[in-house]
Amino acid sequence: MAAQASSPVPPPDLDEIIKIMWGNEVKEEVFQRWKQGFKFSPDEPTALMQHEGGPCAVIAPVQAHILKSLINDFSPKTTNWTEIRQMESDRVSKLLIRALCEILSQAYAGNKYILVYMSDSEAHDQKQPLGSPSVSTAPDSTATSTFETAEQQSAKKSAENPKDHSYFHSQLRALSFECTEEVEAYYLERIDTLRETFGVLLFLYSVLCTKGIEALHCEVTDPSEPFVDSEFGYGSQSLINLMISGRAVAHVWNYDQDICGLKLKGVNKQCQVGFMTLLEHLRYCEVGSFLKNPINPVWVLGSETHLTVLFSFEKRLVSAETPSEVARRVFKSYDPEGNNFISSELLQDVMSSLDLVSDPEYVDIMRKKLDSENLGIILLSAFMDEFFPEEAVTIPDTFPVYHYNGLIRSCPNNKVVYQEGNAVLLETNMASVLESNSMLTCLQTKWPSIELQWVSGVTPSLN
Repeated sequence: MAAQASSPVPPPDLDEIIKIMWGNEVKEEVFQRWKQGFKFSPDEPTALMQHEGGPCAVIAPVQAHILKSLINDFSPKTTNWTEIRQMESDRVSKLLIRALCEILSQAYAGNKYILVYMSDSEAHDQKQPLGSPSVSTAPDSTATSTFETAEQQSAKKSAENPKDHSYFHSQLRALSFECTEEVEAYYLERIDTLRETFGVLLFLYSVLCTKGIEALHCEVTDPSEPFVDSEFGYGSQSLINLMISGRAVAHVWNYDQDICGLKLKGVNKQCQVGFMTLLEHLRYCEVGSFLKNPINPVWVLGSETHLTVLFSFEKRLVSAETPSEVARRVFKSYDPEGNNFISSELLQDVMSSLDLVSDPEYVDIMRKKLDSENLGIILLSAFMDEFFPEEAVTIPDTFPVYHYNGLIRSCPNNKVVYQEGNAVLLETNMASVLESNSMLTCLQTKWPSIELQWVSGVTPSLN
């Protein structure tokens, strides 16, 4: 059995976590949409299923990390789909646990790993309550009669509806672990807790507890905006970013940006899996290279209401940032309004940030060359042509892609399976504005010249 230490979370934390998750009120109909375990498709053993809209903010990033492991375990030239599609449940469970541990590690704030479970789920050694005495079930509890009455009322209500949010929160307990090896061993012994009714929420609460309230408050732009939309139940961008990058920030650009004196936080490093969104095409946001060019060729795709996953076994689609990409990113950090130019007075700062020669005399020479008409601005294109001429393209012209949509009702014949497609990068940009092809429009935010042919003849849905 995994070594474990009882670790009751301080009393305020459960209330704070509930508030961060749901806002000032937990709406039962929204909570019910999140009430599901991690269950795999009978038609695609490594693909998670989603029953209702909302929990894709957790399920899609977990699926992305599962696919990351598959890509690293299988060579693109020897990909054996028969083996993948006949994978035994024990191996699939280990893939799931590996994905959960990776997400917890990203959120880890340096204290302990906190795993949340329900006291009525199964026997746990050294059970301890998560939260205030009002949710303690210990026989010698010193809770006041008011709390006892509330407990009795909750128990009565739970007997009528044993799966409502009041009962769920009353049963939460937590254990602490020192390392991911202990977490992995714990989950391996209790895999059913992940598959049960509240598996997704229990893991999400574990991520929030492991991150810690203080760290969450530091990263979330607006603490009053809950992670789950109170009307539709969708996960916020802060929640999506937490699951993908480990940071609960509201923006998807690189690093923090200063907009008119307001510091807005973004993603601070290249991520294991990436993110693209249709909203970037609509100019609601700008996805930085840390998410658009992740370490592994796996991207969570965002529509206006749902998250799916695109992946490929072609590892040449991603790489470390090239000098040209670094230069473009740094230049844009001095152009927060996205005008594709900077004041000529900022040229020395940009050159210095890129470790280019930045002696005042040389900068003056380059300023006059790049701003020959003395307009007081330096264009991005002129800067890149001068210092970072076009680099050799290493991305293949053609490559296979696969798409995952876990929402059962959005899949052909209600079967959650990976949809295979063939991508081609054309010589000219093919910006798509067809509302009927949101998939292509989304992918063109990364590959402007991409065209796709799907093996089934039907374009998979982003919704």
